[in-house]
Amino acid sequence: MRSVVQVVIDASRKEVATLLADPTNSKRWMLDLDRYEPISGKPGMPGSVYRLVGKDGATQFTATVIRRLPNELHLNLVASKVTVDVHGVLSTLPDGRTRLASVEVFTFKGVWNKAYGVFARPVIHKTHRKHIEAFKEFAEKQTKRSDPSAKEASRHRAGRR
Repeated sequence: MRSVVQVVIDASRKEVATLLADPTNSKRWMLDLDRYEPISGKPGMPGSVYRLVGKDGATQFTATVIRRLPNELHLNLVASKVTVDVHGVLSTLPDGRTRLASVEVFTFKGVWNKAYGVFARPVIHKTHRKHIEAFKEFAEKQTKRSDPSAKEASRHRAGRR
């Protein structure tokens, strides 16, 4: 099953890429996440491995960073019942904002889990959208704090839309 979500973030591609690639930020925008646990490698770099544990305690994903480029992040998440291939691509818009296209491909393990995946598509897509929208809000707040002129630039861009 494949889920695609796109958002436009009022921040530069470089700022968004830095925030997205740092797994220590996950808990700050994934509201259903209890903790991030590094396992091996330098966090966020290709080959690094970490665990994401949900607030329910039952949901756990082991994440491996497959690729990290200035405009792309590719992760593989493995849980007991599903594997998720996560691919985020960033592009700069003419007004300086950033488009994040997030593609998640779910591969369910076992017959029952595959059947569940078919029926759960709307919920999975809604959760994916919720996570990406939360990341957008997080990124915009973080970049506004670090750039005092951001409000003025944002107002200027809003006038050009």
